[in-house]
Amino acid sequence: MKIAIKKLRDNAVLPKYGSEYAAGADLCACIDGEITVNPHETVFVPTGLALELPLGYAGLIYARSGLACKRGLAPANKVGVVDCDYRGEVMVALANHSSVAQTVVPGERIAQLIITPYLTAEFYETEELSQTCRGAGGFGSTGRK
Repeated sequence: MKIAIKKLRDNAVLPKYGSEYAAGADLCACIDGEITVNPHETVFVPTGLALELPLGYAGLIYARSGLACKRGLAPANKVGVVDCDYRGEVMVALANHSSVAQTVVPGERIAQLIITPYLTAEFYETEELSQTCRGAGGFGSTGRK
C-alpha cells in the first residue's frame, strides 16, 4: 500500500518502520528546539506531516512502548485517529504520566502510526436486542480466569 505524505516543514521526517515486520511506523517530533513536558501535562507535538489515506482506512496513533514504559510519555487520548478525509497536520497529544519532567528533542520518535481498514456501520433504533448468555453483565462480569 502506498500512502501519499506531504511535508509541511523541511525538517519533517517521513514515517519509518523499525523492523521488517513492524506494524507501526515511527512518527517523529518536527520541532525547532527541545520541548519540556512537565509531569501530568499534555503537549501537542507536531510531526510536520499531512497524510492522504485511502477511503476505508484510518491511521491510528499509538504510544511507542519504550517511550511510554521508560519515560511515561504516551498519547493523551491513548489512541489518536487520523480519518481518511483529514488533510491537516498530524499532531501527537503527548502526555507525561510520570512525576518527572521529560524533554522531547527535534526528530525524536514520539509515537507510532498504524494504517488499518475500518467499517462504517448504519445505526438504527430498536425496542429489543437478541439474548445472550452474558446479557447485561458489565465490567468484570466474565470473571478473571
